[in-house]
Amino acid sequence: MFSKSRRLVAQTQLVCNRPAVLSCEGIRSFEADGFIKIEAGLDPDVADHCSALIWTELAKYGPLEDDPQTWTEPLVRFPCPDGGPFVVAGTAPQLTSAYDQLLGPSRWRNPEGVGGNVFARFPSDIDPLQTKWHIDGAYRTGNAWHNNVYCKGKGLLVLFLFSEVSVNDAPTLLLRGSHLDMATVLEPFGERGLSFEEICQRIPDSTLGREVVPATGYSGDVYVCHPLLVHSPSWHHQGRNPRLLAQPGIRLEAPFALVDHTAAAPVERAIMAALGRIPPESSVPA
Repeated sequence: MFSKSRRLVAQTQLVCNRPAVLSCEGIRSFEADGFIKIEAGLDPDVADHCSALIWTELAKYGPLEDDPQTWTEPLVRFPCPDGGPFVVAGTAPQLTSAYDQLLGPSRWRNPEGVGGNVFARFPSDIDPLQTKWHIDGAYRTGNAWHNNVYCKGKGLLVLFLFSEVSVNDAPTLLLRGSHLDMATVLEPFGERGLSFEEICQRIPDSTLGREVVPATGYSGDVYVCHPLLVHSPSWHHQGRNPRLLAQPGIRLEAPFALVDHTAAAPVERAIMAALGRIPPESSVPA
C-alpha cells in the first residue's frame, strides 16, 4: 500500500502545465482536502442579480427581504431559478476552467445555469434538516439515491454563496479529507454502489473525527467539492441575516474508469490515490 502523502501529488503535471484558475498548489490541496474555495468566483453584479431574483422567488413562499417578521420558517428550499444571471453564474469562466482542470475537458456536461436547489436559511434555533453527515446522491436506483466509487452521475458538488455566510449563519460543514475515506468505503460495492442511507450508516468514526471546515464567505464565493466529500448542514442559525446558497452537482459524461493514473484528472486521481492505485514512483515533487 502506497503512502497517501506521496500518492496525492502523483501526476499533477497533467494539469499544472497550462495557465488556469487553479494553481498546482490549489490542485494538490483539492486532492488532499476534497474541496477548494474560489473567492469571487462570480462577478459581484452577477451575484447581486442572482440574489435579488432569489428574493423574488422567496416572496412566493412568504419571506420578504425587508421584513424579518415574515421569516417564520427556518428553511425555504426550491429549485434554483433558470435563465438570466443564473446562466452567467453557472457558466462563469473561472468555474468552467476549474471544472476542466479537476475533471478534464469534455468529461463534464456544461450547465445551462446554476442548477440544483436553493437553500435559504433564516435565523432560528430549529434544526430544519435533521442534520446528518452525508454525501449527496448522484443517481437513482429504484426510489433511492445512490453513489458509487466511479462517481457515476456526478463529478463535482458546487456550493454557490449568494449571501454573506459567517460561522453564525448556518454554513455548510465540510469534513476535510473525507472523500479519501469514502472511496475505500464504496470500493467493495462496485458499480451498484450504496444508497444514501447505507452510506450514512457506513461513514467511519475516524472520518467523523476529521477537521470540520465551515463553508463561509461572501456573496459570489464558490466552493468546488469532490463528489465523495462528506458534508452536513449546520444548525442553528445564530446570525441576523438569511443565508442564501445554491448546491448543484456537475454531471460527468461517463463514470471514471479508475485504471490509468497517468491520464486521470484530480477528482479521479484522488480516488485512485485513496485506493492505492497510484505508485509512488509516479509522484511529481511538490
